[in-house]
Amino acid sequence: MAEMSKEIPTISLIVSTYNWPAALEKCIQSIFKQTHLPDEILIADDGSGDATQETIKQLKKDSPIPIVHVWHPDNGFRLSAIRNKAIVQAQYDYIIQIDGDIIIDKEFIKDHLALSQKDTFLCGSRVLLSQAYSAQLLNQPAIEKLNKLKFPLGSVLNSLRIPFLSKIMADRYKKNKPRALRGCNMSFWKKDLINVNGYNESIQGWGSEDAELAIRLINNGIKKRFLKFGAIAYHIFHKENNKENLPENETILFTSNRDNLRWIANGIKKTKLFY
Repeated sequence: MAEMSKEIPTISLIVSTYNWPAALEKCIQSIFKQTHLPDEILIADDGSGDATQETIKQLKKDSPIPIVHVWHPDNGFRLSAIRNKAIVQAQYDYIIQIDGDIIIDKEFIKDHLALSQKDTFLCGSRVLLSQAYSAQLLNQPAIEKLNKLKFPLGSVLNSLRIPFLSKIMADRYKKNKPRALRGCNMSFWKKDLINVNGYNESIQGWGSEDAELAIRLINNGIKKRFLKFGAIAYHIFHKENNKENLPENETILFTSNRDNLRWIANGIKKTKLFY
């Protein structure tokens, strides 16, 4: 008997951004080149100014699919909150999440779909681009193909796309632990995010928001799978974010892990209910 074909879910692609329209433009342009386009793009904008607004207006004109600009006022680093707003507005079943400083390989969405399964979420890796090469890419009117000879040696492995190895390693990779993830390359079923109340908005400033969410998903019976040798993401160089809130965020993460939390009060729904 022939194997039944896998049903392809509908996709909302969430792109987070803050006041870097040049990088966002390159990111969205790489989405337009996907072999499997998402059904919509949601730009989760953590309070960017007019320049980003103008860039998004132009991108909407060029886009073959709907682009939704989800924005809130600039009140510090509130990535968890703006991602929650985008999750709520997402119209489709499966959410792929990247950052606006990421250029994605043309098979990126296809690779996420290939490993998507019920009751799982996916975490991929990234290729760190050098400062000089990043500047060169940002100055190009369009990016046709990246030059692997300019990748840092430590990132070469993350630039390899080998689909059969990707399937083999999805559940076996040695770094497949709750905290081994990159929020710039993840995917989930929307219903699974809603069932744990999304991101913890008590986490503000840089750090720990993705790991804390992953822990609650796992506590709620959603298995983490690792996307290696697929869904290649290229990270445009920028200075490190301010990490002054990291100790407080790590305390929230520790509590969620220690108490086996599945739900947090300060998420998509604001409630005191824990279970």
